[in-house]
Amino acid sequence: MNGQNFATTLSVEASAKEVFDAINNVRGWWGEDIDGPTDQLGEEFTYRFEDQHVCRIRVVELVPGRKVSWLVVDNYFDFTQDKTEWRDTAISFEIAENDGRTEIRFAHLGLVPEYECFAVCSNAWGFYINGSLRSLIAAGEGKPNAKGRARTPVEQLLSSGATRRD
Repeated sequence: MNGQNFATTLSVEASAKEVFDAINNVRGWWGEDIDGPTDQLGEEFTYRFEDQHVCRIRVVELVPGRKVSWLVVDNYFDFTQDKTEWRDTAISFEIAENDGRTEIRFAHLGLVPEYECFAVCSNAWGFYINGSLRSLIAAGEGKPNAKGRARTPVEQLLSSGATRRD
């Protein structure tokens, strides 16, 4: 893939430790339907959004206050021709504290514009990183998707079946 990976950056008024802890509270900002530990090196967790998206992720790097990295071990999309588009991609959170603020550099390495899911996934990541994770850090409460409740307009569209491929 020659395209640019999806990335976004945000800055929050919080310590690097608070940010690190929030990132590892994946149920608090991404999705409540997660099985397995999200904060243990070498362990795997499974994320689910209805029947539309299921992925298994391995925690491959945890550097307290500095970095969190995941590897997508397996993936299933109901709404793309290639159901496995995220497989073998990497998700990275780099954390840097500076002058009382902490910057989070998020990247989904391998999520590129050539992927059919790019528009849907980059929209969702934008919401979950810049909206939900930010809210979890700032207010103590994120906006994860819950079983049976889509958070983003794109997820609502997916839930309705409007974009499903058969």
